[in-house]
Amino acid sequence: MHILIPDSRLPTPDSHHELMVAEATQTARAEGKLQNRQLRAYGALALGALCIGFSAIFTKWANVAGPVSGFYRVIIATSVLALPFTFHLLRSRGKTRAAGGAAQPGALSFTGPLLVGCALAGFFFAADLGLWNTSLQFTSAANSTLLGNTSTLWVSLGATFFFGVALRRRFWAGMLFALMGAVIIVGRDAFEHPHLGWGDLLAVGSSLFYAGYILNTQRVRQNVDTLSFMWLSSASASVLLLAFCLTTGLKMTGFSTDTWLSLAALGVISHVIGWMSINYALGHLPAPITAVSLLSQPLVTAIASVYLLNEPLSIYQIGGGALVLLGIYIVNRR
Repeated sequence: MHILIPDSRLPTPDSHHELMVAEATQTARAEGKLQNRQLRAYGALALGALCIGFSAIFTKWANVAGPVSGFYRVIIATSVLALPFTFHLLRSRGKTRAAGGAAQPGALSFTGPLLVGCALAGFFFAADLGLWNTSLQFTSAANSTLLGNTSTLWVSLGATFFFGVALRRRFWAGMLFALMGAVIIVGRDAFEHPHLGWGDLLAVGSSLFYAGYILNTQRVRQNVDTLSFMWLSSASASVLLLAFCLTTGLKMTGFSTDTWLSLAALGVISHVIGWMSINYALGHLPAPITAVSLLSQPLVTAIASVYLLNEPLSIYQIGGGALVLLGIYIVNRR
């Protein structure tokens, strides 16, 4: 008589069931962590859009040259973040030394590509701020913010040409709607108030650099944490804007208390809190999704401008703005 002895190497029905339960539990935990990260990223985007939605308000209140307000915005942010960044850097180096020089998760490594990426982000942001802040001196806060956010279209085009993303016919339909809206806004302003037309065009120009910043940031943030990227890119933008202001002889001192308070709010609220939140989101969400979500910024600015700047919205701004937003929505709906 042969007695069959179960092979302990083969899974029994009970052990197989336990294995399936363990795998399902592990998958559920991974999905839960992913959902939590996405929720935090979208929450950060909402906070960032709210904070930078007041950028135009603070810049209008400051009432100084665009590059000057841009410089103080980033230098104040760089100063505020200097101490946290220093602690983070020392902690990172301490982890590396404790591991015998081996790279540790979360440790900051100043590689060439990282420094170039952060410097490039600083250039894009400096150019964006210089043009956009200047546009606020010639057009309304709502117009400048709305046209500056056509960057969503340029992000989509950049993703196509540089990252190989395929675009469908609905993209070109959306592009047509957005361009029609921009023509209505810019054309009406240029016809009634020639100076305002220049402000609108400057805002559109700033959107190109804004898009470059978003595309570049998504790539760089894959290899660097939010705080380090914020400090390095802000420091880079500070140097570039300071050089421009000194070269062109712009007034940089002797401002009123109200101006300094507005510049401080611009640096702390709009940049430190706003852009820290957005840069965090860019490390967890694709650039097109981030760009679309930031379309809530013009709505914040437009509503706030009515009450804080006494800038009522005209029927042309509402109609043209609706077309721009509709076009951007169609482009990015999928």
